Amino acid sequence: MIRATCLLIFFLSAMASAAAPAPMQVFIAGDSTAAEWGPEFYPQFGWGMVLKCAFDDDVTVRNYALSGRSSKSFIEEGQFARIEREMKAGDTLLIQFGHNDQKIGDRSRYTAPDGDYRTWLMRYVESARAKGVQPVLITPVARRLFEKGVLVDSHAPYAKAVREVAAQSGTPLIDLTADSMQWISKLGDESSKRYYLVYTREDRVPRFPNGSQDNSHFSELGARKVADLVATRLAELNLPVSKRIKASRPGLTRNTALGAPRCS
Repeated sequence: MIRATCLLIFFLSAMASAAAPAPMQVFIAGDSTAAEWGPEFYPQFGWGMVLKCAFDDDVTVRNYALSGRSSKSFIEEGQFARIEREMKAGDTLLIQFGHNDQKIGDRSRYTAPDGDYRTWLMRYVESARAKGVQPVLITPVARRLFEKGVLVDSHAPYAKAVREVAAQSGTPLIDLTADSMQWISKLGDESSKRYYLVYTREDRVPRFPNGSQDNSHFSELGARKVADLVATRLAELNLPVSKRIKASRPGLTRNTALGAPRCS
């Protein structure tokens, strides 16, 4: 009887282990729009800080995005080498650059959208594939730049390059430029301000006592929305990681700030 009970317990444990999904890591290589920002920078958030809210506990988001980096400098400074050491087969690598690749006066960061930008992007893709990691290319998230009431695509050549690299290399693509532009355009010039670091002195934001007109970086709610855009498209890609995206993501769709990168 004891032997039979032990066998039953062993069998049930084995079944549970087989049914449980294997742990997975999602790495982010990117710039300040995705980066981690400490509480001293609040209300500034990067979308990578809250992407974890799209997953259950069996997925770990490893956000290595850093302020000021381009597709070129992130590799040349050795930042990507840290990811290469830690990613393993079955993981996912999200790649989003473009904001700093535009800085034509800075030789350490500038990349030409029709030239070396594409070459650098392929470095990430090839490295991931060599390790059995799934790369996903992401077009640059939109700046909030309205001219005569119309949102301007300030990353057009770079977004085009990412789309073409993805198509030519067979790499899954999240067109965050298109999705974020549609979102911001629908909100309009005035209503979209709360999702970026746009404040007046009267808003009494401690970090910005004299106000702020930063239309590139996100407030907490902006970062949560962008993370939700990324999660929505990631769920549609039919990749192993796609099955790990939660259908309901209240940590990303909420309309009130939490004051910290929590999910609830």
